[in-house]
Order: sequence, then structure tokens, then C-alpha cells
Amino acid sequence: MIPVKVTKISYHSESKSYAVILKEITGEKCIPVIVGSFEAQSIALAIETVDTPRPLTHDLICDLISGVDGVLNAVRINSLDKGIFFSQLEIESIKLGKRIIDARPSDAIAIALRMDTPILVAKKVLEEAGLLEDSLKQEKPKRKKEEISIDLNEEKIIYGNSKIKFDVDSFKKKCLLEGLDDIALSLEKSDKIENFEKNLKNQKPWIIND
Repeated sequence: MIPVKVTKISYHSESKSYAVILKEITGEKCIPVIVGSFEAQSIALAIETVDTPRPLTHDLICDLISGVDGVLNAVRINSLDKGIFFSQLEIESIKLGKRIIDARPSDAIAIALRMDTPILVAKKVLEEAGLLEDSLKQEKPKRKKEEISIDLNEEKIIYGNSKIKFDVDSFKKKCLLEGLDDIALSLEKSDKIENFEKNLKNQKPWIIND
């Protein structure tokens, strides 16, 4: 197995998703792992060591591993089938022994970064899917841009002299205009969440334990 590190996250226009670039620590080959927007956001938070008001899903998994006195020994990306990477978590604890858990590479990477765990890629996978770092920087030939624009405020698509009206949910429109994601929306209501938890603790102290 070859140790790799996360070098960056880039937007993958063809699949309208994100690519996490894993580069071998002792070489020049990289593999791009396609992930969804939520996973990309979670990985970015782990890279920047950003704390959130409440645990996210990957934080919860890390807490569960630590809660049973477990250790995440390694994350292994061990196979590639029809363009899909497969990975495993190697978890070990005195109580439960060693366990190998199947996981999506995106989740495995997010967890590994939070627990400061080595990310390993099988040599065969790196040989099959590996690219030189310089090749990832090469720009594709630019296509001629179509003269089209979207006016989100007016809810119109402008194409040449034509204007096409479209409908968008008011809440989604607010999120797009203000650049709000799930975390930002949660942070906007952090005071209400905190007050709710305080009131719940006072009313039903047996539900919430510090």
C-alpha cells in the first residue's frame, strides 16, 4: 500500500461534483476521487480544522470510534471497478479487536483527516488510475462561450434578445443569493438551537446529559 495525502479539492465540471486530489507522499502520481458537495465540504472543514457548533456526521463517527476506546489504524483505498473506488476502515480496540469496515472513499477520507490517520492506496489502483500532478494542471481547450446569463433576482434566463421566466423556491433563492450552505444556515440559528437545548434540559433533564 502506498501512503498518500490530500493536496486539494477541485470542482469537477463534467460530473458537477468535486474531486479530492490524493498525491503519493514519496512520488509524483495523483488520483482524483470524485465526491459529492456535502463530503467535499466535510473534507474541507477537516483540512482547515474548523470546529462546528454541533458534531457533523463524520465527527460523530470519530466520536463513536473513540468512545469504544478504538483506534483508526488506517484508511485503505484498495480497489477500482468501472471507475468506482472502494475503500475500508481498519479499526482496532481492546474490547472489539480488529475490524475492517467497508466505506465510501469520500467518507473514509473525511474520517481519516479528523483522526490524523494514514490514507493508503493499493499499488495496483495507483498504477491504473494515477496521473502525474502536472497533467492535472493542464487546462482543457476553451469552448466558445454562449451568450447566456441568469438573473436570479428577476428569475429570468437571458439568451440573446430572449428572456425566459423561471420559478425558484424562495428559500433556495435566498440561499443562492446569500451564499448559504447547510452549515451557514445552522450557524444563523445557533442562538435558537442553544436556547432550545437549555429549555429542554430544564424541562426534561433526563434527555440531555452534559
